[in-house]
Amino acid sequence: MFKLSKIKKTNGLKEERLAVELAIETNGLTKKYGSLTAVDKLNLKVEQNTIHGFLGPNGAGKSTTIKMLVGLLKASEGTAKIFGQEVNIDQADARVGIGYMSELPRFPEYLKGAELLDIYGRMYGMSQEELKEQIPQLIDLVGLKGRENDRIGKYSKGMQQRIGIAQALLNNPDLVILDEPSVGLDPVGMVEVRELVKIISKEGMTVLISSHLLFEVEQICSHVTIINKGKSLFSDKLENVSKVISGPASMQIEVLNINDDLIRALKRLTYVEDVTQADNTLNITLTTRDDVSAQISKTITMSGGTIVRMNQKGNRLEDMFIQLVNNLQGGKN
Repeated sequence: MFKLSKIKKTNGLKEERLAVELAIETNGLTKKYGSLTAVDKLNLKVEQNTIHGFLGPNGAGKSTTIKMLVGLLKASEGTAKIFGQEVNIDQADARVGIGYMSELPRFPEYLKGAELLDIYGRMYGMSQEELKEQIPQLIDLVGLKGRENDRIGKYSKGMQQRIGIAQALLNNPDLVILDEPSVGLDPVGMVEVRELVKIISKEGMTVLISSHLLFEVEQICSHVTIINKGKSLFSDKLENVSKVISGPASMQIEVLNINDDLIRALKRLTYVEDVTQADNTLNITLTTRDDVSAQISKTITMSGGTIVRMNQKGNRLEDMFIQLVNNLQGGKN
């Protein structure tokens, strides 16, 4: 397994952080630009050793929140703490040990990939010995081995994302904040980023991922916070998503060889409320939000049907996100 070199933390800072339950805690965090409120009294809690998804549509306030957390913006109101230490724009102590990659990072095009990491590492105060060990490992980890001596101006958008993630990991941070890390990546690149985040988490780092790609977050996150128009709509473990969705769950299944016995068999299942048919598609209303796709599939197959496509709605992150955003826009939240 890949292992990051252990960069020394001074003044017992590492031990102090381990004693704090929350990696990130904000209380009433607000950012205003004149009459526009970009972040509105946000209370965000990110537990240590979790992969926490920070979700919302474009313009929801995600990047503004992150910039306040890393000290690039000053809050209009409220507080933000990193490992129990309050963040102030003119004090760097609370930000020591944070790895940060901004959305669509921009680096000097004339620098080579390895040169960029060397410059960032020296700014972190890393020794030449540490850099000599760390940089090749990170280059390999993010899939740029063999391209580390190419100038960044020749990198694709996906490659620039990868070198951005590498610089965020240079000083072996306790907290890694990635703002839209999958932007500019093809489907293969997205999978690679997911696997990379899992590796980072196994190294004992807390990861906050800002994204508008719900499917990506659902694959890797243990916790999720959803915001829209600067307001927090939901924050909890991902497994508790279905508990806040109202209305029945349902399944839409395209089936070949639908027959009356098949439909009757489905209706006899205790968690099936109703079954209707439209051509080759069965619409099944459920009384549960648990994943019953395996049981449904078995019933259909044993009754002579062949499943072409199956989709369960009402228990996924996307379903909750749409419902919460619609409620806020309609003034119900």
